[in-house]
Amino acid sequence: MALPTIRVTREEMRKRVALFSEIKGFDGGLPDSDHPDAKRTLFNVVGFQPPEGEAGATSSPVGANAARNAAIKISEGFNLGYCKAYPGKGPMMHNHDTNETFIPMTGRWECSWEVDGKVEAFELGPYDVISFPPGVQRRFMNVTHDEPDQEHLLMFVIGGNGPKAEFSPEVMVDLKERGLV
Repeated sequence: MALPTIRVTREEMRKRVALFSEIKGFDGGLPDSDHPDAKRTLFNVVGFQPPEGEAGATSSPVGANAARNAAIKISEGFNLGYCKAYPGKGPMMHNHDTNETFIPMTGRWECSWEVDGKVEAFELGPYDVISFPPGVQRRFMNVTHDEPDQEHLLMFVIGGNGPKAEFSPEVMVDLKERGLV
């Protein structure tokens, strides 16, 4: 049995090309977007739309704004995007109902997760990879502290066509106490 073959025109393929210089980044649409430690820009490159039932701690992994503006608008089982952040910045502790994989493109990034009441972490550099299974509370943060005025870039790949992200109960308490949600 042979795999099916299709033919696409250059015009059709152009809809599946995302030139980084043309991709729009977003810094809002997530519960922690206005938290001073979580400032970042998210670029939804190959993307999904916001999940149904989005409310409170539950949202699209890339936030409502970026989710509605994927550069390549397809639903083929995964999302690929970028996060740009200054040192000391990154999302707060959260989880997903699907796999999430991080690949630093520039700088150093700490990728951490919660286990048995403590936080574990790996520090990754360019082209290193860490892949979190569904349900693990995780976060990532730019830790390139020797370049305090330089944003760095991390690629992420998230499984599914409409995955959900949910911030930890502790994060939601912090955000409520600060009046951010």
